[in-house]
Amino acid sequence: MGKIEYAVVARGAVVLAEHYGAAAAGGNAGAVARQVLERLPAGGAGGDDCNVSYTQDLHVFHVKRTDGLTALCMADDAAGRRVPFAFLEDMHGRFVKAYGRAALTALAYAMNDEFSRVLAQQMDYYSNDASADRINRMRGEIDQVRSVMIDNIDRVLERGDRLELLVDKTATMQGNTMRFKRQARRFRNTMWWRNVKLTAAVIFILSVIVYLVLAYMCHGFTLPSCVP
Repeated sequence: MGKIEYAVVARGAVVLAEHYGAAAAGGNAGAVARQVLERLPAGGAGGDDCNVSYTQDLHVFHVKRTDGLTALCMADDAAGRRVPFAFLEDMHGRFVKAYGRAALTALAYAMNDEFSRVLAQQMDYYSNDASADRINRMRGEIDQVRSVMIDNIDRVLERGDRLELLVDKTATMQGNTMRFKRQARRFRNTMWWRNVKLTAAVIFILSVIVYLVLAYMCHGFTLPSCVP
């Protein structure tokens, strides 16, 4: 697995944060990175965003610039392009989330104390953790599956099968809806009659209880003591 040995986040040629890995410490990675930053095409009018790579001896400098903010890293050739650019995208997102518009006016190295630690941590992750590359491989496989699905849908549309399928599904959904409505109506009627019967039974039982109490208090079922 390839190694990411140096990383920097900059606005134009102004370095805001950077980190040297052990292999790059004492080398000229920073100087080369600044030359790359200075030689990037001018921004504006659609020229702001770019993803490019430059080869220098046995190393490759990968650059991702979005909305005027540039993330750059130096990796060995074995790292390929997918992992370094995934790292750069991750760093750009973390930097924007952490500092927002402050990055547009910040002085050189203004965020270095804090963000260099983030660069170091993620450099180690993308260099040594196999899951970093696996995630991107899964994303690529998902994109391929999505492309195949789109191609299949296009073929279905060309044969006119999709229209027939939609009509069948619509008819099925309408039939299911009507059955559901009928079942719901029968259920409501059943519950209404059940409530009516239950209410009538409760009234009857209460009436009997009241009558029995009165019969006891009036000394007979004809209520002789209570009815004149």
